Amino acid sequence: MKHFSVLFLLLFASLQYSFAQEGEQLKLPYQPVRLLLGGAFEFGGDKVAQVYFTNGDDQSVHAGQGISVAVGGEFQVPKVERLLLRTTVGFKYVTTQADNAHIRLTRFPIHVTANWMATNKIRLGAGLATHQGINFKADGIGEDIEFKGATGPTFEVAYGPVGITYTAMTYKNNSNQSYSANAVGIAFSFVIPRR
Repeated sequence: MKHFSVLFLLLFASLQYSFAQEGEQLKLPYQPVRLLLGGAFEFGGDKVAQVYFTNGDDQSVHAGQGISVAVGGEFQVPKVERLLLRTTVGFKYVTTQADNAHIRLTRFPIHVTANWMATNKIRLGAGLATHQGINFKADGIGEDIEFKGATGPTFEVAYGPVGITYTAMTYKNNSNQSYSANAVGIAFSFVIPRR
């Protein structure tokens, strides 16, 4: 995690330097609050469960894996037009290809990030993510697992509405067993009204 943070900071600094000329001419229209809609496809983390099928195939459910949708707001800081504060509340979900059981891992992610518009299109973000209501349901063919709420840092490098994200997080079940929920993802975000 320490190495990734240093790498992200170096990337942030190099992008900021590379786009300094363009950044000086950057002029975003000031709109203090916008509606923010988002979603993501994320991958990674420790295996929470392994599902075996009658045809001999199997499928793993990982703690960082899932598709999410989110809604929130974006606040443009007065007099610092390139600084945006973003907050979203979402729902993250992953299931298996089992036909006879609805096996799933669900959670409610909340993200709070500070974002810097290096150019009109390139956005660099960093902040905190928390996952609440984390539940694995085996639908009667295995053991259900309830996890405690978890919090960790999250980072994003985006071009227009599409970004690459990294979130570092650890889930703990009621027995205090830890699962890495670190996730890399592709995120999409849209603001209304548009910038």
